[in-house]
Amino acid sequence: MSKYYLNYLDELESEAIFVLREVWAQFQNPVILFSGGKDSIVVAHLARKAFFPAKIPFALMHVDTGHNFPETIKFRNDIVEELGARLIVGSVQEAIDDGRVVEEKGKNATRNELQITTLLDAIELNKVDCAIGGGRRDEEKARAKERFFSHRDEFGQWDPKNQRPELWNIFNGNHFQGEHFRVFPISNWTEMDVWNYIARENIKIPSLYFAHEREVVWRSDSWIPKSEYLILEENEKVETKKIRFRTLGDITITGGIESDADTVEKIAAEVSAMRKTERGNRTDDKRSESSMEDRKRQGYF
Repeated sequence: MSKYYLNYLDELESEAIFVLREVWAQFQNPVILFSGGKDSIVVAHLARKAFFPAKIPFALMHVDTGHNFPETIKFRNDIVEELGARLIVGSVQEAIDDGRVVEEKGKNATRNELQITTLLDAIELNKVDCAIGGGRRDEEKARAKERFFSHRDEFGQWDPKNQRPELWNIFNGNHFQGEHFRVFPISNWTEMDVWNYIARENIKIPSLYFAHEREVVWRSDSWIPKSEYLILEENEKVETKKIRFRTLGDITITGGIESDADTVEKIAAEVSAMRKTERGNRTDDKRSESSMEDRKRQGYF
C-alpha cells in the first residue's frame, strides 16, 4: 500500500471521526445501525477511535429479520460484549406476529422491506433522534444522493429533493419533535477503501467475507446459500462451491461469488479488479431499477 494511499485513508478516517463527534454534539439519543456487515463494523471501530479512551457513547441497533446467517448473530454479540455497548434489537418476526406487517410468500419472498416498519418502530420506541449507518455513495445510485446528515420527517420518510446544504462540512441537525436524522460517516469511502482500512487497522470481520466451501443454489445471477428458508424450484439444485459474500443481509437474498480470496489482502486485490458493485449480488435490489430508492423514501436504511 502506497504512502499516498495511507495518507488518503487518514483523511477519510479523520472526516468520519469528525462526523461522529458532530452527531454526539448535536443529538440527544443517537444509535449506530449495526448489521454485522463490514461497513457497520468499520463505523463502530471509528466510533471507538473517536471517543477513546472512553467507551463509545452510542448504543448499537440491529434490525433482526429472523432470517440471519448464524455467523452474523454470533459476531454481533461478540462485538457488543467487546465494546461494552448497549444492544437494541428490533424484531421483524415480532412485527409479523403482531400483525404490523404481512410476510411475503413464494420463491423470491424476502423480509427486507419488512425491516422498514421494524426500524421505524424501534426508533420511535427508543426515542432515537439520529441513526448512524454505514451507507456509502458508491454502493448504489440511490445512496449516491445522500448527504452526511440525511433528514427524515415525522413518518421516517426521506425526500431526496429536500436535503440540507453541507457547505464546508457544516451540518444542520435541527429537527422538530418526531423527526430524526440518518447520518453516514463513511459516505465518501469506496468498497476498496473499506477493505484497505480493515487491513490497516486489523479489524475483525465475520468469516462469511472469506472464501469457503458452502452449499448454494444459482439464482438471479448469484449463489444463494442453502438454508431452511430457501424454497427450491424443480430445476434448481444444491451445489457445493467455494464462495464468499461481498455484503451481508437477510440470508434469503444475499448472494455469494465464487472466489479463492481467504485473506483480507486477497479480498482487496479481488475487489480492485471488479467492475460490479457489491450490491449486485443482492436479489432484493434487482426487483426494479428504483427498488432501493423506493425503500429509502419509506424509511429504509
